[in-house]
Amino acid sequence: MAYPTNSVMARILWCRRQKRRASGQLDLEEWAAEEEGLRDALRNQDHSHQYQGGQPEVFIRYAIGLQDGRVLLRTGAVGLQFRSPGRLH
Repeated sequence: MAYPTNSVMARILWCRRQKRRASGQLDLEEWAAEEEGLRDALRNQDHSHQYQGGQPEVFIRYAIGLQDGRVLLRTGAVGLQFRSPGRLH
C-alpha cells in the first residue's frame, strides 16, 4: 500500500521544512507535533494523551496531523480500489 502513504510522507516532509523556518519555540513544537501525528497515523497509533497536559496549540496540531494522516490513508486506499488493474503506476 505504498501509494496512500505517499501523500502522508509528502506532508511529513513539508512539516520538517516548516520546522526549519519556525519563528519561535512554540511554532517549532507545533510543527513537530503535527509531524508526529502524521507518523502515528502511518503506524496506526495515537499518542494524544502525551499532549493533553501541555500547550493547547501543540495538542491541536498533533490532533490535526493524526486526523489528516488517517484521512489521507483512507482516501488513498479507496482510490486504489477503483483503479483498473492495468493502471497501478
